[in-house]
Amino acid sequence: MAHRIAELTAPEVAQRLAAGACAILPMGSLETHGPQAPMGDFLLAEAMADRIAAAASTPRGADALVLPAIPFGGEDFFGATPGGVVLTPGLLQQVVEEACANLVRTGVRAILIVNGHAGSIPPVDAACRMLRRQHGVRIPALHLWRAAGALHAELGGPSESLGHGGDPVWSVALHLRPDLCRPERARARRPVPPILGQPVADFGTIRVGGVGFAVPTEHEEVAPGGVACADSRAGNADHGARIVARLVEAGAAMVALLREQGAPAAANRGELSG
Repeated sequence: MAHRIAELTAPEVAQRLAAGACAILPMGSLETHGPQAPMGDFLLAEAMADRIAAAASTPRGADALVLPAIPFGGEDFFGATPGGVVLTPGLLQQVVEEACANLVRTGVRAILIVNGHAGSIPPVDAACRMLRRQHGVRIPALHLWRAAGALHAELGGPSESLGHGGDPVWSVALHLRPDLCRPERARARRPVPPILGQPVADFGTIRVGGVGFAVPTEHEEVAPGGVACADSRAGNADHGARIVARLVEAGAAMVALLREQGAPAAANRGELSG
């Protein structure tokens, strides 16, 4: 069964949504993930959404449809990336609100956001809070890399590859889009100059007096060439496959939950339309 809304006819989409199909909104960014990985991590979010929709569909009637991905991430450290496009947090929040509100207006109550960019987490979460206040709909968001990062060690991921320019994005890219990957270019992290005379502790953070302080930075100041992990060469497609399987399983379970919660409303819409 096809799941991408853009590839279906309007009557087909309307029929499936009226029957209670969950709408999945993937989103990501255009940024540097190191010299070896594609800039468009929204492609990975879209591929994950496709797999979640397929896994969630069952003979008992559960269904999911995937919207086109939002390719631009919320502004953070990567606004200076050549070829990258970022949106200010307020604008991205509005885009998410508008997209979901359009779905709600046409009767959709089951919506899942699959987000593949850390800089988009605050605007996405703010949009979901606003949509609940304005429309009474509770929209969950799966923040892919935050969830995958928490699973990295559990799933056997190498410690040296964890971090920007490495895992989890790198191994997932090797699994989902090996055609876009250049593993021969993967490398170790280069030395990072101090900021305000202090060593960089993390993205945009230095420690003074044993306490972390956030300071404005661009990615080249903290991750030269886009690599912040110790060594991205340890990433591998097998690890990516384990991450994808775990997140797809969880995403499909969420779709089933949303479908279950929204089933009475969908049934009522069907009675009214009939």
